[in-house]
Amino acid sequence: MKLLVTGATGKLGAKVVEALLKSVPANQIAVSVRQPEKAEHLRAQGIDVRCGDFDRPETLNTAFQGIDRLLIISTDGDNETRIRQHTNAVEAAKRAQVGFIAYTSLAKANESRLSLAEVHRVTEEAIIKTGIPYSLLRNNWYLENEIGTIQAVLAGAPWVTSAGAGKVGWALRQDYAEAAAAVLTGSGHENTIYELSGPLLTQEQLAAALGAVLDKEVPVQQADDAAYADIMKNAGLPEPLVSFLVDIQRGIREGSLEVESNDFEKLLGRPVTPINEALTQIVHDIRKTAH
Repeated sequence: MKLLVTGATGKLGAKVVEALLKSVPANQIAVSVRQPEKAEHLRAQGIDVRCGDFDRPETLNTAFQGIDRLLIISTDGDNETRIRQHTNAVEAAKRAQVGFIAYTSLAKANESRLSLAEVHRVTEEAIIKTGIPYSLLRNNWYLENEIGTIQAVLAGAPWVTSAGAGKVGWALRQDYAEAAAAVLTGSGHENTIYELSGPLLTQEQLAAALGAVLDKEVPVQQADDAAYADIMKNAGLPEPLVSFLVDIQRGIREGSLEVESNDFEKLLGRPVTPINEALTQIVHDIRKTAH
């Protein structure tokens, strides 16, 4: 049985490979990366490092050869770029006659109104159309996505949001990675959709949990979309990122990430990392990096 993880030098991919190594011999794991020289540390552990560039489909034909179970980790970039890249990967998987495809998607991808949902909707449809057994891992929201806000709070700013009372199923990237590894190595995951969501919290509840970790009160500043955008611009964020963040905040307000599900527990065999523990870890990492 040969497993392959794409984007294995990325933040999520690296953690998936780490998780796989705990349960699978290194020689059963392959990775497909754009720059193989960045994966020498994986090769040194006995992992099969292959060159695979989502913008060069011919490299994917070779990278996916002889692979039984494939994890496609969604790429970064604008919607158009990502859709092209994902389509290339799915078509290459079909040509290489891969036996199973898992894909890191987005909460409620088939109905979400978030602008980034289009990428995942199109990719999910492409995967299903291949006829290859699949598992769609609909990741809710990485707690690490809030690092910028947490850093601002550590510097004395309030927790700024325009998400109102909208709820999010935050979880650590580590939990998402372990769930993906469980699907890749386990059985009975053919043609499944997993909504991977942690316990639902509002921005206020998350800020309160952060306050408990920091042992201080974290004030929450609720703003409308325009005021939120201005605050982000004044913080020096580039325009494309600001409009992306405003869209996410609006989506959260409208319930796009409010998913009640115990799929995480099913795959991990344990609850997700409790929010206080997860925030403690993130704060520790931020402070360590700052020194």
